[in-house]
Amino acid sequence: MAQRKLGQILIDLGYLTDDQLWDVLEEQKQSPGEIIGQVAVRMGHVTQDQVTEALAEQWGMPVIDLDETNVPPNVLEIVPETMAEIYKIMPISLKDNILTVAMADPQNVGALDDLRNFLGHEVRGAVSSSAAVEEAISRYYSDREETIEDVIGDLSTDEDSLSVIRGYDLASEEELSDAAPIKKLLNMVILLAIRDQASDIHLEPFEDEFKIRVRADGVLYEMVPPPRHLANAIVSRVKVMSDLDIAERRLPQDGRIELNVGGNQVDLRVSVLPTLFGEAVVMRILDRTVVALDLNKIGMDPSILTRFRNIIKAPNGIVLVTGPTGSGKTTTLYSAINELNDIETKIITSEDPIEYDIEGVVQVPVNPDVGVTFANVLRAILRHDPDMILVGEIRDYETGEIAVQSALTGHLVFSTLHTNDAPTAITRLRDMGVPAFLITATVEAILAQRLVRRICTECRTEFEPSDELLMELQLPLDTARKYKFYYGKGCARCNNTGYKGRIGLYELLTVTDEIRDAVAAEQSADEIRDVARSQGMTTLREAGLKLIFDGKTTIDEVVRETVMEDVE
Repeated sequence: MAQRKLGQILIDLGYLTDDQLWDVLEEQKQSPGEIIGQVAVRMGHVTQDQVTEALAEQWGMPVIDLDETNVPPNVLEIVPETMAEIYKIMPISLKDNILTVAMADPQNVGALDDLRNFLGHEVRGAVSSSAAVEEAISRYYSDREETIEDVIGDLSTDEDSLSVIRGYDLASEEELSDAAPIKKLLNMVILLAIRDQASDIHLEPFEDEFKIRVRADGVLYEMVPPPRHLANAIVSRVKVMSDLDIAERRLPQDGRIELNVGGNQVDLRVSVLPTLFGEAVVMRILDRTVVALDLNKIGMDPSILTRFRNIIKAPNGIVLVTGPTGSGKTTTLYSAINELNDIETKIITSEDPIEYDIEGVVQVPVNPDVGVTFANVLRAILRHDPDMILVGEIRDYETGEIAVQSALTGHLVFSTLHTNDAPTAITRLRDMGVPAFLITATVEAILAQRLVRRICTECRTEFEPSDELLMELQLPLDTARKYKFYYGKGCARCNNTGYKGRIGLYELLTVTDEIRDAVAAEQSADEIRDVARSQGMTTLREAGLKLIFDGKTTIDEVVRETVMEDVE
């Protein structure tokens, strides 16, 4: 049965007239991010309580008055504060293993599925206003703030909660992974990582300890390790959540956990690897709200961005993005494709694996185990009448040859290479066996990139670097001393790291006639770099220096990510 629209329900309840609804819909067109209820409240046509009542009727949930509700302590024990804040819910009651929660956004029905998966209880929703939920969370959890250290401390001392784990030999794997303290610890690790915009969670067993590390802004940070004997229980819980075989411990396994955090889809790609001391797990967090697939938001210098935009609008040719793993190549390519994606353009991608689903783009996963390689997929893609093609990576001569042939037959091809800078990509293609005359005929541009950590704006502090530190930049000391330098002291916002977020360094080599001549003459990467720099190419090191002098990153970050030879 089709769901009734909120505007119609407000009319049926007598809170809106037809004319007022038309006014609200017209106003909503001017601010598409706002839902209709918010617009109606802002325009003064209805109250927040009336919208809450309409939402409850729309989703078949009761309305709850949190001011009049008394929440028992045992219910607060089940749902930690982090979970309540992230999902914008307030737990109300637990009866017959059914947990009832007040939701600020009842349209986010995926949140109820997440809570069932996290908590192991049947979960039902009730409706309350966003302000009431936030106030209740603040009121009930004010003296119950719980950290990972608290949870691990409870695990080590609470005999009742450890009874299942201590009886490991007798307990089944399912019982072990379903133990309440294990769920609580893993839930908190996952949700804290998502809240802190981390990219990966690592669970690593060693002989005498079980490490939990989280990668945020490209750097791993260690959490307080749980007791070693909990390793099997925690890994089994991850396997249960990602629908993997918990009895299989000899083979690597891959799975997926789908979450709906704050109305946004968050995917956790789970990889389990057998090691000497047990199974190691890495969870890759794919959160579309963290990675904005928009060329305007990837931190590219405006002058480079203008040139890059002109290049990706070419009718055919090859555009390469190079850099090491984790340098943001995929995000740049996705952002470019997102910008070019319209109803008149057929775009097909071949990826290993597919990280983000893009509406309107045909995406093909690579699976070498069954013969679905980049080269084989690329051949098949050409029979599907594409205008643009994305090949995840050019790894060998076969893939490079087909990419070149695709460009020669009128397609625009995007791909990546693992090289240190833009000029080296040309020599890499040559080393693969792609003839120089085909490289000059097809390659339009090469973008090299790195990611450096951004100084936290809350604790950014000016300082006077030592001569030794300045010499690492390979600039004359007199020149370097003319600029101001900054670092992050460390604060609560950046977890005392001094850094918050990352920003890109970009080096764009446009293949001009002079570059083509150098490639045709089979000149070295250094010689090609010299030609490109004479035509105005900014190297990665020079891009890094600009960010240092703008107070956006530190000397250490730029020196770590860029090579010395870039600056003469």
